[in-house]
Amino acid sequence: MSSSPVDPQALALQRLYHWEKTSPDKIVFTQPMGGGVVREFTWREVLDQTRRMAAHLIAQGFPPGSRIGILSKNCAHWLMSDFAIWMAGHVSVPLYPTLAPETIRQILAHSETRLLFVGKLDGWEGMKPGVPADMPCISYPLSPPTSYPAWDDIIARTAPLAGEPVRPGSDLSTIMYTSGTTGMPKGVMHSFDTFAWSIQSGLKRVPLDSNARMLSYLPLSHVAERMLVEHSLLALGLHVFFADSLETFTADLQRARPTVFFSVPRLWVKFQQGVSAKMPPEKLKRLLRIPILGGIVRRKILSALGLDQCRFAAGGAAPMPPDLLRWYESLGLSIVEVYGMTENCGLSHATLPGVPRPGTVGKPYEGVESRIDPESGEIQMRSAGLMLGYYKEPELSRQTLTDDGWLRTGDKGQLDAEGNLRITGRVKDLFKTSKGKYVAPAPIEDRLVMHNSVEACVVTGANLGQPLGIIMLSPDAAQRASAQAERSQLESSLAEHLKSVNATLDPHEQLDCLVLVSTPWTVENGFVTPTFKVKRNRIEEVYGDRFETWVSARRAVIWEQG
Repeated sequence: MSSSPVDPQALALQRLYHWEKTSPDKIVFTQPMGGGVVREFTWREVLDQTRRMAAHLIAQGFPPGSRIGILSKNCAHWLMSDFAIWMAGHVSVPLYPTLAPETIRQILAHSETRLLFVGKLDGWEGMKPGVPADMPCISYPLSPPTSYPAWDDIIARTAPLAGEPVRPGSDLSTIMYTSGTTGMPKGVMHSFDTFAWSIQSGLKRVPLDSNARMLSYLPLSHVAERMLVEHSLLALGLHVFFADSLETFTADLQRARPTVFFSVPRLWVKFQQGVSAKMPPEKLKRLLRIPILGGIVRRKILSALGLDQCRFAAGGAAPMPPDLLRWYESLGLSIVEVYGMTENCGLSHATLPGVPRPGTVGKPYEGVESRIDPESGEIQMRSAGLMLGYYKEPELSRQTLTDDGWLRTGDKGQLDAEGNLRITGRVKDLFKTSKGKYVAPAPIEDRLVMHNSVEACVVTGANLGQPLGIIMLSPDAAQRASAQAERSQLESSLAEHLKSVNATLDPHEQLDCLVLVSTPWTVENGFVTPTFKVKRNRIEEVYGDRFETWVSARRAVIWEQG
């Protein structure tokens, strides 16, 4: 497939220089600095700091195209780092700010990162062992205490880079690491062209302009936030607010009063639960049916959420429950469902604003082709926004991208009568939690079965907040568990095992609980194959309606009778 041409003036660096020249005094970032202090940045200030940091990076003498890492929660300096990396001729490698140290070390080594920006982090002491002792690092103003050279000191002593250095659209701009089925993160490579094309296509459907306001709080290392915040910012010059902390999130949202708001389903659910805690659902329904009063109630609720100015609301990264969509619709807030993945810049399908189609993710964006493989039911798509491939993984790239340019998404789907896409599951075992994070179950299962009382297990939990483990005990352990004293001892042992396994996992992979089932999994009852491989789909089919009950019990080990 031939790529759609991208206007060079739409590329990231060219957009930066455009705003520097046309809107130097416009406030572009609002950054909480802690202690109630809020700092605002204009385009002039953003470009001045970006140019100075770019000059510093160039002075390090790294070869062109070197990988520079960013390990930080969202903040103004995250974006300025990214801009400076590009301006200096290098490639950014964003890391999730909650990764386990082993994963951090793995990514830094695989990407051959030359320097790491260490920013705003909650668990730095636990993550620090993952950063090689000899790796050059730079700390942000909001970083935890470190001995690294400080951003502000470097900015103060470095002259800004002159001119308007640009990069070809085909240049590699970033490597975004995403979980793989083997547990080894995959480095998704994107160019300046793929991002520019994708944001241009997306904005044809999303009603945004230069007056838009956004609150950036989902990780910028995730493709959804990277696209919606960073590349919308570059395209439109809108105003980005940053969240301070989880505790201040409501105040941060109230400060921003965003005109566009994107979230994963779990947060939309929490908002709903917060409203229901103050006003019983049945009472709210009655009030909303009353003329005039219903409108007042709607405005009051949306104002309390900080969403009264929201003109475009979206949910993605995991399916949105249809009842949840209808609840927000009753408040006058239509939530668009979006579907995409890191490999396609997050741009594949979306429902239309004001045209809800609960249970589907709508239709392809302009310029996106989509098809469903007749044999496997797999959703496949292609566009000019597809990745260049996986970094250092040519074979994996060939498995994921067909010779004629179609991306194998790994998701299964169906089309409804209107041509809207309904996602029905995964072709393989990889699944997403309700937080939009992929979990590869096999490596976790390999750890769980190391306990001598575990005969077989399945890690599951698509659309739950966290995965859970379902365990069939060994015959000997099951026999011993019939005695109460032995049972308590076994439960304690498995709880410790769960704790030790979770300590090796990234936060989004950690298991909520272990569920011990009493029914043996046999070939006869269809739980295992003749070669004694557990049938994951069968497990989820039989036990799936109990997942929420198990999780709500809030216990590390649960005994299930049946």
